[in-house]
Amino acid sequence: MKRYTTVFLVGLVVLLAVVLAGVLVYMKNQPVQQRAVAPIVEIAPMEPDSSKWGINFPNQWASLLKTETNNIDTTYGGSSQFSWLERDPRQVILFAGYPFSKDYNDDRGHMNMLEDVRATKRLNLNDEDPKHTPATCYSCKSANNPALWDEMGMEAYDAMSFNEMTPNIHEPIGCANCHEASSMRLIVTNPALDEALKAQGKDWTTFTRQEMRTVVCANCHVEYYFQGAGKYLTFPWAKGTQIDQIVEYYEESGFKDWEYPETGTPMLKAQHPEFEFFTAGSTHYNAGVSCADCHMPYVRDGASKYSSHDVKSPLLTVEQSCGTCHTDTEAVVRRVNTIQEQIATTKQDTEDAIIDAITALKAAAANPDADQALLDQARNLHRKAQYMWDFVSAENSTGFHNPEYALKILAESTNLARQAQMLAAQSVNDPGLLATGTYYKTAPAQ
Repeated sequence: MKRYTTVFLVGLVVLLAVVLAGVLVYMKNQPVQQRAVAPIVEIAPMEPDSSKWGINFPNQWASLLKTETNNIDTTYGGSSQFSWLERDPRQVILFAGYPFSKDYNDDRGHMNMLEDVRATKRLNLNDEDPKHTPATCYSCKSANNPALWDEMGMEAYDAMSFNEMTPNIHEPIGCANCHEASSMRLIVTNPALDEALKAQGKDWTTFTRQEMRTVVCANCHVEYYFQGAGKYLTFPWAKGTQIDQIVEYYEESGFKDWEYPETGTPMLKAQHPEFEFFTAGSTHYNAGVSCADCHMPYVRDGASKYSSHDVKSPLLTVEQSCGTCHTDTEAVVRRVNTIQEQIATTKQDTEDAIIDAITALKAAAANPDADQALLDQARNLHRKAQYMWDFVSAENSTGFHNPEYALKILAESTNLARQAQMLAAQSVNDPGLLATGTYYKTAPAQ
């Protein structure tokens, strides 16, 4: 009897194994499951008109439209298009000789991208001028770009002038910049981001959806520069995305955005390195939080739950953005205010140090007897100090995306600026150039 029981159990196990194998084979050969709600219309690949996507995804589209009129400021940022040159006149001095000293407004929402880029005074629309604005400046401004890059290639795109590209650009940032039309999965659409990730041996197609909720933001919210005569859009990530690695990259390439007047310093202008900043070991990044979790929080419309595409500061949606993890949102806001106040104050102290270095450099450069070797060392320190300051300043969180990193960078920037000031003074043996607070002696009354 015992032998029959054993045989029966073995047979049952074999039968269950066969059934399980059959089920797995059946499941593997089934077509990919479609979304719970069938699409109303089919979206063409890389369709630039977001309103067409909105037929299938009305909540996302309706919330994206709000970015056009969302002009609420926070204490240190926002989307009202305020002028940084008016809010912090030091920056007029820091960007002297560069278009940012003429016009430097804070960004408005995504739906305003085309209007704002075409209105900025930084444009040079004289195509006869070798320094005319290239088409590359449209790279992060339009949902037309993915199809244009696919059709003509980024090299040909970037080689055109801003004027030449304008007739091809009709739509602001939209669905096609982040999503694949057929599946709605998050994708990399900017060739420069794809190239930068590959240079680091990374394949974004293997990333999880949660990882992609940060990576797609890097299509635009990154540091970049225009490489060579063709103004080829390039992310300086070949050595890594940390500030010291990016500085080393620029040092080896010899690239400069402009030469600072009266000092001869080959300068660098940082763009908006939110991705590099956030992913540099920040607390939230290490905890697995994505950009979208905070800036595009999940909201409800009746029984429907969706990610809001009214992209803005989490301080304007504290309960949805922060309340999912933090029970005391009032304490969160107080903490954010404390962090940003400390970084904003430190940032201005760093600006004062850089301006003191500029003042000393101008005086030394004007002296024909200056020690040129020391002067060149001072220029290089000025270049690095200002770029490091700008890396924090141009990053749109007043340091909150990574507070410790921000303070570390500003401390090093201040150190380099003071060294530059000291070397400039030594180059002409003039201790008087070591005076501090020169900005306050020359600036107009506020």
